[in-house]
Amino acid sequence: MRGAITKLKGFADLYGPELAIFKTQEVTAREIFARYGYDELRPPLLESTSLFQRGIGQETDVVQKEMFTFQDSKGRSMSLRPEATAGVLRAAIEAGLAKPDQITRLFTIGPMFRHERPQKGRMRQFHQINAECLGSDSPYADADLIAMLLHFLDALGIHDLNLKINSLGCGSCRPKYLAELRRFLDAQPEDSLCDDCKRRRQSNPLRVLDCKICTEQIAEAPRLREFLCEDCSRHFETVLALLNESGICYELEDRLVRGLDYYMRTTFEVVSGRIGSQTAVAGGGRYDGLVEELGGVKAPGAGFACGMERLALLMQAPEVSKPDFFILGLAEPCREAGFLLAGKLRAQGYSGLLNYASGSMKSLMRQVSRSRARYCLILGPEELAGGKIAVRNMETGEQVESSLECVAEFLKS
Repeated sequence: MRGAITKLKGFADLYGPELAIFKTQEVTAREIFARYGYDELRPPLLESTSLFQRGIGQETDVVQKEMFTFQDSKGRSMSLRPEATAGVLRAAIEAGLAKPDQITRLFTIGPMFRHERPQKGRMRQFHQINAECLGSDSPYADADLIAMLLHFLDALGIHDLNLKINSLGCGSCRPKYLAELRRFLDAQPEDSLCDDCKRRRQSNPLRVLDCKICTEQIAEAPRLREFLCEDCSRHFETVLALLNESGICYELEDRLVRGLDYYMRTTFEVVSGRIGSQTAVAGGGRYDGLVEELGGVKAPGAGFACGMERLALLMQAPEVSKPDFFILGLAEPCREAGFLLAGKLRAQGYSGLLNYASGSMKSLMRQVSRSRARYCLILGPEELAGGKIAVRNMETGEQVESSLECVAEFLKS
């Protein structure tokens, strides 16, 4: 006998209560996001590798270490998507939806792929809910996006969360900060930084602030907010004022740069203290130059992503719905009549099951119990001959008789 094939490391089968939680997230996202004018988009899982290299950034850990990349039969480099924004913007550009003179609101739900060490709340195939607002550089768009995210999380029943927010500046003010940050990093002892940060301090020093190893070494690093230009300062102050007026609490976080290169100005994360070391459950920010970087016209944008696995750690599984009926046909003609009756009841909106084969009454009732059906409809030869059916309430054990024609009315009552 050949050995069983098991799932790959870092991948999971979604079933039962866990899948029910994911479906709740999806239904809630579609309901809440529609109130804010967002339309759903379903981009492909597989894209050209260059899309992520250009969109996410060559110096990010995602591009350098974590992507599932391979060549197709023609030697073209393909990658499974490690995040959604680049693919959404690529689709929006192709469809003519990313323009500076129109606002386009899109969201997507689905799996992402990163080749990293599997851990609680982080798998190699993971799932995200993303929202992207294109066409506006207004701080009102940022605040509205954050408000929608928090509205969504609240609708899921997830509370005790902290919103952290920062501004990363723009192409005018960030170079001055990067120069000052490089001077600070160059002044650190050579062996005090990890190998990645030794490389990053020249190629992309902002990534050093995102390092989880060198936290002590960068504790006294200069703060980016102190280098913001007048436009960026005004933009950030407006975002904060709108949050204040909306009663949204937040914490200013100077080290918050996120893990992707396309962010500028507003950047934010929502964190929880109840899921271990991986505290971020959602995050996002503004990426005004990304559409142009991906070959589109100059159009601003902002968005966020929610990790569905991490949200699931903070949620309780919804109560599983019970079938309305289970039809027991105790002989071949009864099973045939039960099959036809089940079809009629389902057509009228009732959910239910039936037995496919004969068996002892004890074994058949075990099937009914496992199904958790509200009513057991028992159809034997005598009942069939008289046009009747026995109806047993599986919660109380009470059993009555009904005509076959009136079963639907009985279930309704």
